[in-house]
Amino acid sequence: MQDTFVTVARYTYSSEAQIIKGRLEAEGIPVFLRDNITIDTDPLVSNAIGGVKLKVLARDKNKAKDILNSITNYTIDNEGSLVSCPNCNNKHVSLYSTISDFKSFFSFLIGFVTGTLPFTARYKYRCEDCKTSFTIK
Repeated sequence: MQDTFVTVARYTYSSEAQIIKGRLEAEGIPVFLRDNITIDTDPLVSNAIGGVKLKVLARDKNKAKDILNSITNYTIDNEGSLVSCPNCNNKHVSLYSTISDFKSFFSFLIGFVTGTLPFTARYKYRCEDCKTSFTIK
């Protein structure tokens, strides 16, 4: 049972998974990625198939989880500092894309109809503590 692979994380794109794979392999943990080639071929199916699965041997699961938990999941600015919420000043801020105007909606619609990625996107930040959404200039 210790020689089977278990999923420890899922990522929307294979580039994210490759970065984490390198980190875990640097710690001596063998890593296997599943569905990364499918998602590289057609990124729009990522949510439908559950993203890229990062798998490690069952015996390395706890060590891998500890390493994953030590890596920050929050947004940094161009200088490498964590982004602060303007409302509560906490640093638990995540970046997300949104359809908030006609241009981004039209781009999404064209991308959906043609099977391509949208050529424009709007990004906002959201504080995970107070749920405030904001933009940074």
